[in-house]
Amino acid sequence: MSVTQQLIALKTNLPQSVTLVAVSKTKPNGLILEAYESGHRDFGENKVQELTSKHEQLPKDIRWHMIGHLQRNKVKYIVPFVHLIHSVDSKRLLDEIQKQAQKINKRVAVLLQIHIAKETSKFGLDEEELEALLEQKEHYSHIDFKGLMGMATFTDDSAIIQSEFNTIKTLFDKHLHSWEKDPVLSIGMSSDYQIAIACGSNMVRIGSAIFGHR
Repeated sequence: MSVTQQLIALKTNLPQSVTLVAVSKTKPNGLILEAYESGHRDFGENKVQELTSKHEQLPKDIRWHMIGHLQRNKVKYIVPFVHLIHSVDSKRLLDEIQKQAQKINKRVAVLLQIHIAKETSKFGLDEEELEALLEQKEHYSHIDFKGLMGMATFTDDSAIIQSEFNTIKTLFDKHLHSWEKDPVLSIGMSSDYQIAIACGSNMVRIGSAIFGHR
């Protein structure tokens, strides 16, 4: 199926309350434009250089999502245009986003990334770190705290995935009063988005099921 057909098929099966972020990393602009012309606007990238390049070359009403690990020295390149940063995994990174947003007097929407997977290679805050950050929320005048993001363990065991998604949903609900208008729980990718939606996700990040395997 074409990108357009894949998108239509996916969106038909998603609840209206769930936002689909089409993960376009490593994919050429032509495929992104095909998705764009079908009416899709939310795209996710995981490398700053690729994200800024695509932003410059593609339509300006695209809502770009930074979904990959973000280094502090790269923050300044995406703050002017990024729609949502999913991967805030440390206080130092949050401080840098605040600093760069303040420079241009812009509010930047972020998700705090929670480490829920068994793999130590994955990034994210633990519950204690999350609570410490949220206690200082009022110090971040140029940041909109929209909610949480997480990645489950890479496994075929759906019970493990479900347990991890339930863990982050519990944290999301516990701190519901902390999130700005229209809070976001970004969990679920091509292999596990259906489990994520059943666990309460309202934003899924899907790449290969739209654009094909990399």
